Amino acid sequence: SLGGLFPTGSHEYEVFRFALAQNQDVPKLVPQVDMVDTSSSFAMTYAFCSQFSKGVYAIMGLYDRRTVNMLMSFCGSLHVCFVTPSFPVLTNNQFVLQLRPQLQEPLMALLEHFYWNHFVYMYSSNSGLSVLQRILDTAAERSWQVTSVNLDTLTEVSFIKLLADLDYKKEFQIIIDCELERLNSIINLIAAQKRNLKNYHYILNNLGFLDLNVTEFQNLGPNVTGFQLMNRSDPLVQKINQEWMEFDSRDLKLVRRRLKYTGALTYDGVIVMATAFNNLRRQRIDISRRGNAGECLANPPAPWGQGIDIQRALQQVRLDGLTGRIQFDERGHRTNYTLTVMELSPAGPRKMGYWNEKQGYVNTAVYKPVLEEFHGLQNRTYEAPYMMLKTNHEKLEGNDKYEGYCAELASEIAKHVGFSYRLQLVGDGKYGARDSETKMWNGMVGELVYGSADVAVAPLTITLVREQVIDFTKPFMSLGISIMIKKPTKSKPGVFSFLDPLAYEIWMCIVFAYIGVSVVLFLVSRFSPYEWQGDDSDDEDETLPSSSSRRPPPTSSSELTQSPEHTNDFGIFNSLWFSLGAFMQQGCDISPRSLSGRIVGGVWWFFTLIIISSYTANLAAFLTVERMVSPIESAEDLAKQTEIAYGTLDGGSTKEFFKRSKIAVFEKMWSYMRSADPTVFVKNTNEGVVRVRKSKGKYAYLLESSMNEYIEQRKPCDTMKVGGNLDSKGYGVATPKGSPLRIPVNLAVLKLNEQAVLDKLKNKWWYDKGECGHKDSGRKDKTSALSLSNVAGVFYILIGGLGLAMMVALVEFCYKSRIESRRMKELIDAAMMSTTLASGLGGENGRVVAHDFPKAGAQGLPCMSKAAGLGLSSTGM
Repeated sequence: SLGGLFPTGSHEYEVFRFALAQNQDVPKLVPQVDMVDTSSSFAMTYAFCSQFSKGVYAIMGLYDRRTVNMLMSFCGSLHVCFVTPSFPVLTNNQFVLQLRPQLQEPLMALLEHFYWNHFVYMYSSNSGLSVLQRILDTAAERSWQVTSVNLDTLTEVSFIKLLADLDYKKEFQIIIDCELERLNSIINLIAAQKRNLKNYHYILNNLGFLDLNVTEFQNLGPNVTGFQLMNRSDPLVQKINQEWMEFDSRDLKLVRRRLKYTGALTYDGVIVMATAFNNLRRQRIDISRRGNAGECLANPPAPWGQGIDIQRALQQVRLDGLTGRIQFDERGHRTNYTLTVMELSPAGPRKMGYWNEKQGYVNTAVYKPVLEEFHGLQNRTYEAPYMMLKTNHEKLEGNDKYEGYCAELASEIAKHVGFSYRLQLVGDGKYGARDSETKMWNGMVGELVYGSADVAVAPLTITLVREQVIDFTKPFMSLGISIMIKKPTKSKPGVFSFLDPLAYEIWMCIVFAYIGVSVVLFLVSRFSPYEWQGDDSDDEDETLPSSSSRRPPPTSSSELTQSPEHTNDFGIFNSLWFSLGAFMQQGCDISPRSLSGRIVGGVWWFFTLIIISSYTANLAAFLTVERMVSPIESAEDLAKQTEIAYGTLDGGSTKEFFKRSKIAVFEKMWSYMRSADPTVFVKNTNEGVVRVRKSKGKYAYLLESSMNEYIEQRKPCDTMKVGGNLDSKGYGVATPKGSPLRIPVNLAVLKLNEQAVLDKLKNKWWYDKGECGHKDSGRKDKTSALSLSNVAGVFYILIGGLGLAMMVALVEFCYKSRIESRRMKELIDAAMMSTTLASGLGGENGRVVAHDFPKAGAQGLPCMSKAAGLGLSSTGM
């Protein structure tokens, strides 16, 4: 059984019956429909429990803001799936599948496209509360001015008074968010009043733009924008709509009309349920259930065992329906959908673009004029730091209401030229571009061309097309395209940062050099006869008869091998120890005797002198300076990597620069930006800055250097400009063509530049009023005292060396004790004990008398004597 909860005579109920009739090929899909008042909690509870007791496997229906929480609770507790075309709600209840897409993100994208930051939001409590919360959160973040109006509390008379008040306050930008019936009545009421029309822009936050009676506005002048979910030009939609018009329903008492978007959602919901049911049958999952009415209100609730299987089957459905792609996320919300953005033209509704989750809003209207120059300024009437209203501007009049770089620049120019002036904000908030159809100029350039203004003091870029219709002074500010990235965190020195002054390749070469020198020293000491010396025995008399009795140094290797009393200090271990002592600049108790050995030692000492001096010179800087390592330093760095995405303003002069550039690096960058997915272009500067800040260093934004430097000084102080400018251009003061003010104003700008007034103004508004300190304060490496983290590695090596020494001593002790136990033929424990006692009682200097270790050599042999002049060898022969 398939449950249904609909208001009496609703459009959705008729479509529900129509959809079931269209899907008669699905056996055992029997509807159990109850007609209820969806705003009554009691009626909805009774109907839901009745459906549950009948064993329906899922329920299709509508809800009201007063009953939605009750339905959510029942579905979650009893594991009953509820598929609804009603307004979406923010919930994590996986058993409620919401067919209607959410409109928060599409609406925000549209607001950014139109650069709205001051508007009125009219909403119904049913669907508008979640959207209102999203708008208020964004308004707090971006300093928007939003007026919200709850339409549920307004009567017709009070609404007419509201319209008059909005007209008086010049609130030209209005969003209306409510259901179709209420929205149609509001449109008719506004059209009947013949006010709030010219220069007004309405966004209808509803998914059925073509279901609305917007033709009432068609010839009255307002701009109207909205969303359309159902593509009426789709052959499938046209086919189903034709069958719907021909569907014979005895219960229908009204004139048959074409499918609304809510009816299309209902039709898609039935298709989803039928598809899920067929999938369960193919998987042979038993969803039959026997129950009674008491199960619904049982305490504790007894959830349906197969509810999870049905929920999973419904959620996994993927198909193309009347409302586009049908797909749900893990919370039961629509995902991967596309909305058509519509607008009302004098010829009727027409498409101006589309929105989807991957691309955001994409403008496809080819009839709209393309801006020839645009610098990505979000607020084109007031733009910090060039022109802003003072905090107490309500109490001020005239030019005193404004402050900023351009406000002070205009004042300085007026002083030098000697004229009075009145600041006037441009009416359309634009800088100036030529309409591709009418060839008319708008913005500041248009006001100069058509005589509405005498001078334009603004961040107006000097371009060829503008220079053809107006005159510019010399640039008062030079700038270019620059790179903005998220400011990297200062890198802390690592545990073994004392190794940083030399590259790891050098350390490896030092190790190999140390081993090589030790081996060479060992070899030359072995081959050189002057490195061998006689072994002075402890029992040998110091007063031998004469020097003639002493043996001369050995002269051949055979003599060396046959004369064990001659020794060589530079064995392999002593050679290693000598090299290490020299490298550590600590010296050693042995030194080479031969010329070859001294040459080896000399060059090694020279090598260590240079290496240690170089290391010491760099060590302080590496240990006491916290460096801010930037992942990129130039456009070349961006072009040759793919880890960090980068983009520009969509439709601005920066994008046009890369598009037309013939330089190989910029062509490569443009090729990447053009093909990047997701898109790297942004709709305004604020979006680009937010994307940089939230990208964790994985996105770089290309924009004018002046704005880059200003944003760098704004909190939260987490962006920075890297590298130089990619091009060069300037902002100039503009005058009408042939104006007598051109030469005086141009001379004034040059004089201000020579007197460094322009630099002082920029420093004042960019850095002195900045929120992040001086522009160079964060870029210089700061020297500070050493912390434990700087030298922790040295302590680790010290502790490790001490531990290793103790372990080696223990191994030596055990090894010697084992040898002694074998020689003395006693247990190893006894040998270790005697050695320990002897070591412990050895006095301060550890002198131990070893009676059991006879001295090796000649005196240990019975045939040896102290007779002078006897040249006996140690063999006793």
